[in-house]
Amino acid sequence: MLAGAAREAVLAQASQQAAPAAPPKQARITSSVMLWTLKGTLEEKLAKSAHAGVQSTELVSEHLAWSEAEVARYKRVAQSYGLAMDALLGQHDWTKRPVTMVNPDHRDGFLNDVKDSIAWAKKLGIQQIIVMSGNLQPGMSHEAQYASMVESGKRAADLAAEANVTLILEPLNSKVDHKGYYLTSCKEGLQAVKDVDNPHFRLLFDIYHEYVQNGNPISTINEAMPYVAVFHVADAPGRHDPGTGKMPWDEIYKTIGKAAYAGYIAMEYVPVGNEVESLIKSVTQMRKDVNSASPPPAPTVSPS
Repeated sequence: MLAGAAREAVLAQASQQAAPAAPPKQARITSSVMLWTLKGTLEEKLAKSAHAGVQSTELVSEHLAWSEAEVARYKRVAQSYGLAMDALLGQHDWTKRPVTMVNPDHRDGFLNDVKDSIAWAKKLGIQQIIVMSGNLQPGMSHEAQYASMVESGKRAADLAAEANVTLILEPLNSKVDHKGYYLTSCKEGLQAVKDVDNPHFRLLFDIYHEYVQNGNPISTINEAMPYVAVFHVADAPGRHDPGTGKMPWDEIYKTIGKAAYAGYIAMEYVPVGNEVESLIKSVTQMRKDVNSASPPPAPTVSPS
């Protein structure tokens, strides 16, 4: 663990690069970052996130190796920076274990992973658990796999409702990053969320994956907005900083702002240069575009 002086040294070094970007007072969006995209120890990643003005962080499976003492320690470090933790992955090593949602034979394994992830979420004060459809299953039709995914979602959503957490279903692209993945469309992910029909089961809209797989995501964002709990951000091609690729970020963010979206937008890209500078630039641009298109807050009516 980094001592207090060492953590301050990380921040001091970062501060020489750029000034932090504080959230605007009227922000509806909670900015976040996937910690796997940053280099260093967990404490260093938290320090970089905090100095960049990010409000929250997301985990994959880092927590699985933590002792009870480490859980308490990392929570204290995050809290010392004013950082929340908003999501973790529900199925570790999901490409190697029988825990897919799309195969009924894997359902017990999937539900056991959800139960374990709920326990971790409670320990860490996390409200959202990312769930993956899993890969295509040989010998099963698309329709059969979809039906299994929805049934798995319904059963898992009941567990989430009992624990008062939310499961968020993530479509991925199969063209570049996740060969063989089943759920490659946010439109189909949206339909699955509607079919599960439980407020504790929502959509994780990864804008990068949707663009790579299906092209411009604007119309799908508009359609899915009421069911989205988290947006993930990276540019394509390359999966680097917004603005390094071809995606229309101003238009994307303003679409989100016009809808008065009030969830999370998480940076999940590999920074090209200095990580703190990169996050400051990306989060600041996101806030500017979202807030420029957001409807003004309703006026406060004073009692007569």
